[in-house]
Amino acid sequence: MAGSSIKNEKLYDDLRDEGMRKEKAARISNAKANPDMHPSKKGGKQPPYEQWSKDDLYSRAQELEIENRSQMTKDELIEALRED
Repeated sequence: MAGSSIKNEKLYDDLRDEGMRKEKAARISNAKANPDMHPSKKGGKQPPYEQWSKDDLYSRAQELEIENRSQMTKDELIEALRED
């Protein structure tokens, strides 16, 4: 789970469940928790990783240079992408 630097852990967890990367989920959850910031609602248009094809997941893993991606199952690709 996220460290103590996460200001809104529920939002962080929800964003991660939707397939968002750790860093982006942390930025958004912290921005939403800060009354002086107004994060855009424009983002988050991608469906959750579970709805992606294995080929699409593989391509994204390739872009992020995730090692051993060629031997991964769809579930393993999803997990690796979320850890990135």
